[in-house]
Amino acid sequence: MTETTERPALPDHLSTDERSPHFVRAIFEHDVGIRFNDKERTDVAEYCISEGWIKVPVGNKVDRKGNPLMIKLKGKVESFYK
Repeated sequence: MTETTERPALPDHLSTDERSPHFVRAIFEHDVGIRFNDKERTDVAEYCISEGWIKVPVGNKVDRKGNPLMIKLKGKVESFYK
């Protein structure tokens, strides 16, 4: 089974939040994977490869607007299509 659709290039900075200027809908039509410090993560909400960080939610905690509370982790970040 081969894919005939061309995948867009993965950007340096990407967010899953639709309100963010770093959200690109065309990329999320495909499965995107994030490897952080050589381990694949499935809970990444935002990443920046050049600055070397990811943002992940902190458990079930939410801020006063009801959005998940995020924590920034620094390390080696790689993005790829699954």
